[in-house]
Amino acid sequence: MSELHAIEASELQARRERVFLVFAGLFLGSMTMLNILGVSRFLDLSFELFGMRIPMWLAVGVLPYPITFLCTDFISELYGRARAGFVVWVGLGLNCWVLFFLWLGGELPPVPAFDPATGLPPVDDYSFAFYRIRMLTMGAVVASMVAYLAAQLCDVYLFHFWKRLTRGRHLWLRNNGSTMVSQFVDTFAVITITHFYARGLPIDPQAAIWPQLWIFIGSAYVFKAMIAALDTLPFYLGVRWLGDYLEIDTQAEHGKEEARA
Repeated sequence: MSELHAIEASELQARRERVFLVFAGLFLGSMTMLNILGVSRFLDLSFELFGMRIPMWLAVGVLPYPITFLCTDFISELYGRARAGFVVWVGLGLNCWVLFFLWLGGELPPVPAFDPATGLPPVDDYSFAFYRIRMLTMGAVVASMVAYLAAQLCDVYLFHFWKRLTRGRHLWLRNNGSTMVSQFVDTFAVITITHFYARGLPIDPQAAIWPQLWIFIGSAYVFKAMIAALDTLPFYLGVRWLGDYLEIDTQAEHGKEEARA
């Protein structure tokens, strides 16, 4: 290992901080990416089951979302609730920072001529892609931020609630339980707010609204739940290996957190 910086008290402390930086970076990068991609494209992942077609429309911004819950679960298990909650708040501030520059980038000259019907430049204008992404991102900002904050704080709270309830046992329960509940909170909030507030979903105005919304909600939630179930084994193995690598006894840390609660 390279020589330690003066601020790093020991090789072990440096190792712990670097692993934390990896998880925090993955979390923050994924959150920023999904808010920019958002509802810019919908994927048709519909399939047939017992001869019946099951509609499944998935916003491309949903793809990196499950990794955010895995990261906060790792941080919660290895570093505690307070640090996991802090990363969630940093993520909120970071996304507001990104949105500020999206807004600023659209206001600085030269500002193109906009089509009154679409509120966008002509399709052949070089800046069309930027303003299209800007419109979708800014339009869904309230939805993404409310859903993000509610879901991530819910995930951290439930993870530690079940950790205290089971006295540090049943890692699969707090990993899957906290993630699946919080992801439903997120999915319901972001779909309903995006539609009713931002009008950012490809909804047929001639058809009933709620059946269409439930397709979007169900599609996103099924995808997130499947990924959450699949990451259980990697989470188990990762916690065990990182616990040894970082010399963190998660059971002992559970006892300290319970004493403080």
